[in-house]
Amino acid sequence: MVLGDRCLTYSDIAAGSEKMARALLAGGVGRGSRVALLAPNGPEWVVAWLAAARIGAVVVLLNTFYKARELGRALAHCRAKVLLTADRYLGHDYGARLTEAVPGLVVQTHRAITVDSHPQLRTVWMWSEAPPGWAGSVASLMEGAREVTGTELAETAAAVAPSDPMVVLYSSGSASEPKGVIHSHATVIGHPFNLLVFRDLAAGDRLYTPMPLFWVGGLAYTLVSTMHAGAAVVFEERFEPGSTLELIERERVTHVVGWPHIAKALLAHPSFAERDLSSVRGGSFDELLPEHLQMSDPRRRPTSLGMTESLGPHSIEPMGVELPEAKVGSFGRSVPGMQHRIVDPSTGADLGAGQTGEIWIRGYSLMLGLLGRERDEVFEPGGWYRTGDSGHLDADGHLYFEGRLGTIIKSAGMNVAPREVELVIEQQPGVMHAFVLAVSDADRGETVAAAVVAEPGAGIDPDDLRVRLTAEMASYKVPRHIAVFPSPRDLPWLESGKIDLRALGRILADRFGS
Repeated sequence: MVLGDRCLTYSDIAAGSEKMARALLAGGVGRGSRVALLAPNGPEWVVAWLAAARIGAVVVLLNTFYKARELGRALAHCRAKVLLTADRYLGHDYGARLTEAVPGLVVQTHRAITVDSHPQLRTVWMWSEAPPGWAGSVASLMEGAREVTGTELAETAAAVAPSDPMVVLYSSGSASEPKGVIHSHATVIGHPFNLLVFRDLAAGDRLYTPMPLFWVGGLAYTLVSTMHAGAAVVFEERFEPGSTLELIERERVTHVVGWPHIAKALLAHPSFAERDLSSVRGGSFDELLPEHLQMSDPRRRPTSLGMTESLGPHSIEPMGVELPEAKVGSFGRSVPGMQHRIVDPSTGADLGAGQTGEIWIRGYSLMLGLLGRERDEVFEPGGWYRTGDSGHLDADGHLYFEGRLGTIIKSAGMNVAPREVELVIEQQPGVMHAFVLAVSDADRGETVAAAVVAEPGAGIDPDDLRVRLTAEMASYKVPRHIAVFPSPRDLPWLESGKIDLRALGRILADRFGS
């Protein structure tokens, strides 16, 4: 992998993760221990994930965008015993954020943490030369590696079963509670390998992605896939169109993988036409390919449908093969080993070809379950999972996605639960009600918009409110558009007394949509 001036080989990663695995064993981490990981894309993240996974620990992947409230909630929810964390990343000070997220942490002692709000948390290791008193440096953790022999490590690793849980990934649910998706070793390793037959990723390729490793697109579709192929993954600290184009050119990147707004930003940059991008031959964006590799009709480019619960795609078509005209709009057919059903969401009855209903899935890449939830709360009889997506199957088994049955906003590839945002807005001074919806956005697909009702006599400045919200939650959740209404009477209501979300959506779309 490449990050700035750092270049690590597979041998480097293997040796580094073996040493760290021995150090974790010496520190009391073992099979089934929950180890939370909070760090940006890069060698430290990859080595730590591999080290913990190879000894059977369950690695909880934390979002580096989390603000204190979100971080504290996730740490409590996952019940992690150990936290491995960066000290800083870009403008984030994780030491300060953790002391705010975990009440009483500031007076704790390293390796002897006891706080009521997070009763399982005992140890924090930080990538820092001078960590606070409640944390130890990862460098000092590594000194313990000498206490565990290679034989002891091998015996521990051999006891790890494919069916054991490997990672917990957090995905936005339809409520404010976090949703921890548990995946096994078999799925994390097997699914990306099986998807390679649909991709053109091969040994020697160099894949660039800005997608975070703590989300399924970064972990499975890029990192693990790259490892299976014997390719390289190219990271950068921050996506910035000009410097990213320079990076792609300098590193002779062959595949660019990311969200649609990434391609638009690259294409719009003034230096795009001057860049030598002739090395690019695959990835997410047809527009970045040489002309002879581009689709004759962009509508016929194959795509896929996936989710965190299925560790990425559950439907797919071979990349680089144009869809027939009759299949334009298709999200592909079931990944081998996965199955689809279209079900009436009200009655549970199966629907026929061409009929729209809820998409249900089951198969080998489906999650083990949700953290803290009983299996019968998560799955339907027969092992089926209700995706919450609306769509239909045609007579040939092609899947057509038609939208979300629920209210999740998907902005630039990131899921936002409206109710979570509403609760934070309603905690702000001067706010009586808040309603959060998606509006169309030319670059992001959807973006977050809020209708805010002020308390009587209160004045709310949208820009000031946005600043306050930025301190409370990840930036991608903060509404880009805020409409302030002086009274509830100014909003559309149903006869039932509930807000008319469809009518309100039209109002916000007329004002902010693009």
